[in-house]
Amino acid sequence: MTKNLIALLLILAALMGALGELNGWLLPTLSWPFTVSREVPFLNCSERVAPFLAADEQVNWFGWLSMLLLLLSGLYLLIRRNSSLRLPPKYAKQVERFCKIKRGYWSLIILGVVMLLAALDQCLVGKRALFVAYDGQWYCPAFTRAVIPGNTFGLTGAEAQAEADYRVLKERAGQPGWPQLVIMPLVPYDPTMDVAPFPTEPLEWRDGVLYDTDGETPYNGLACRMYKDGQIHLRQRYRKGVADGHMQGWLRNRKEVYSALYENGKLVREHYRGPKAPEDFLALTKQGSECKVYYHPAPPFTGNHLLGTNSQGADILAYLYGGLQVNIKAALLYLPVIYFIGLTVGMLMGYFGGKFDLVTQRIIEIISQLPFLFVVMIVSDFVPLQMRGLFLILSLLAMFGWMHMTYLVRTATMKEKTRDYVAAAKVMGAGTTHILLRHILPNLRSIVVTLVPFSVAAVILSLASLDYLGFGLPDNYASWGRLLNDGLSKLSSPWVVSSAFFALVGSLLLVTFIGESIREATDPRRHSYYD
Repeated sequence: MTKNLIALLLILAALMGALGELNGWLLPTLSWPFTVSREVPFLNCSERVAPFLAADEQVNWFGWLSMLLLLLSGLYLLIRRNSSLRLPPKYAKQVERFCKIKRGYWSLIILGVVMLLAALDQCLVGKRALFVAYDGQWYCPAFTRAVIPGNTFGLTGAEAQAEADYRVLKERAGQPGWPQLVIMPLVPYDPTMDVAPFPTEPLEWRDGVLYDTDGETPYNGLACRMYKDGQIHLRQRYRKGVADGHMQGWLRNRKEVYSALYENGKLVREHYRGPKAPEDFLALTKQGSECKVYYHPAPPFTGNHLLGTNSQGADILAYLYGGLQVNIKAALLYLPVIYFIGLTVGMLMGYFGGKFDLVTQRIIEIISQLPFLFVVMIVSDFVPLQMRGLFLILSLLAMFGWMHMTYLVRTATMKEKTRDYVAAAKVMGAGTTHILLRHILPNLRSIVVTLVPFSVAAVILSLASLDYLGFGLPDNYASWGRLLNDGLSKLSSPWVVSSAFFALVGSLLLVTFIGESIREATDPRRHSYYD
């Protein structure tokens, strides 16, 4: 029953991903292979290799190949007999032992839940609305690749042709001339390239005195009156709840046109150089609507920011979510490459030996002596900014990451090729490829399974380290390392560095606990008994 359910889910995912690509939908996770194909030139065929295509048309072969693999995997599980998919008793016992190791078992469950949340993508985090009801029609901006202009929802002026600000639409939903309903994601901010307006908290006037947010202490500091779009209109300094100091005023286009000086609540002088009269300018916002403004980085629980904002104005929770997605995508792309190269080279070294083994070892030693950080610095200088991205960084990491496992695989292969079943296969006429893939490779599963969690931890730590040093991903990628660097440069805002620290350490601990539990469950010395 479980096998059939998994098979049907894989088939449904393949069909939904293909249907979404044909119709221009942007589905959570399922559209990711096609998105990667558009971002990486190597993963799509443009008009240079397909002259019959239009100038702006591409064949995203990586995305279609991913959908095909999902479909074939689902069909294979559906038609395969249950008995052929059962684990051998040896591996079933190892799984049972792993489940008894609580720290690894619960770490695996927590990691699975986190990956499931990351797979929901724009359903949880994003600045585009999930659903908008306007003028009797429904729109789903978050689930389409097309940009819906603001005039679709009745916006005019400069906002008519640009993409609508759905957070503003959400605030004004239900008012005449505005959408009737706007449903936003749980965190209504994009991980990157989305500067949040300054969070504010209202202040209270009582008996001519302005009180702080606690309602008991006269306010000391800067208070502002805001336009409806979040821009600052007036900014005044208060002492003991009374205006005392300079006041500044700005138009909606952020041009400063007003300045004044107050002493103990009395106007000393003012200067106005804008249109109309000063009284008209001061009346643009409601008197008595003063609020406390938190400039970036804003502390947690201000406005809609659960963990606050960083120095660039990005919501930290959304940024951490984007960094989690980047790490998961990096692991999914990085692991197959390094394990394919490492297993292939290691098995060939151990099986053939001789000159091939010696030459390959010398090549590995030469490559391993190259200074990795210097190579990254050189590539960063020579590669144009528009060509940098996740694919380039993972290529550099993969160039050095496959070598550490080759010696383990080589040693295990040298031991396995002396077994009687390998000699029997040779006598029966089996070729080298058949022996390596059908006889030796299955006996290397314990090595692969044990190394995978530690490889995941290595790629997460490597990406964070490179981004911390400034040689990693571009700014359009969310990175825990860059957030850590931002927090360490502004220790007066400890929530920034603490968020990055706990996210990085927590993920590494989960993966490490899983790896240690797998190693303990598969260790033959701990579960062998001699008479």
